[in-house]
Amino acid sequence: MIAVLFALLAAASNALASVLQRRAARSAPKQLAFRPALLWSLIRRPVWLGGIGALIAGFLLQALALSNGGLALVQPLLIAELPFTMILLARMSRIQLDRGTWVDVGAMTAGLGLFLGAASPTAGRHTPDALHWIVAAMITVLVILGLVFLARWLSGALRAAVLGVTAGIGFAFTATFMKATTNLTDKGMVTLLTSWEPYAMVVAGFASVYLLQNALQSGTLVAAQPALTISDPVSAVLYGTTMFGEDVRSGPWGIAEFAGFALILIGSIRLSRSAPIRMQAESETA
Repeated sequence: MIAVLFALLAAASNALASVLQRRAARSAPKQLAFRPALLWSLIRRPVWLGGIGALIAGFLLQALALSNGGLALVQPLLIAELPFTMILLARMSRIQLDRGTWVDVGAMTAGLGLFLGAASPTAGRHTPDALHWIVAAMITVLVILGLVFLARWLSGALRAAVLGVTAGIGFAFTATFMKATTNLTDKGMVTLLTSWEPYAMVVAGFASVYLLQNALQSGTLVAAQPALTISDPVSAVLYGTTMFGEDVRSGPWGIAEFAGFALILIGSIRLSRSAPIRMQAESETA
């Protein structure tokens, strides 16, 4: 399926973006956390700009995937970003991955296949109305603000993980606007440019990138990335089913879906704790 291919390419682009942006963000002054000056500091670093270029490519590929498939299909495929990230981090840092790390990658891949096969997500049956957008926006903003408030009282890996969750939720909500925007493309350029959804997508995307930079600056990549990778598809499935009327199978299929998600979760946690990856992460903060 073309949506699957574009989603996997988007995951690879996002992985490259995370590695490059972390390399830039790790050297940013700690006192710039939660301040707009953080972006001004990063924008002058070529490696960060390279990460932004990869992130933009990921957005475009994700949009192509969403134009051919629903949120509940596309966003879970972005879980592949985590193993892609760890493999890129290892290759760029010239470290050797052990057998356990590859087992964890295999567990995540198997879990993803099991989850999607059991859920069998379908395309949305309708477009969200104004009430759906208002309720979704209010809940999303309140949850993100609550997590940001919590993160300000934390430090290190815990802060990075909590902010990684906020970024994941933000990117999932951005995907809802992206999905709505792709639905407008068939109505012509005039309709597209005069609709509010594309501009909301840009605003939500910038806000999510800002949250991601704070997550990457707060702790190591292996602390922020699993939280980001898991929270994005979980949030997207909720958005897809409640806002766009997408269906995932329930009943006995829920057992297989839970098992698949459990494999993804266990694999992601173990992968972030991989000895070679952690050694590299600790050397970054030394």
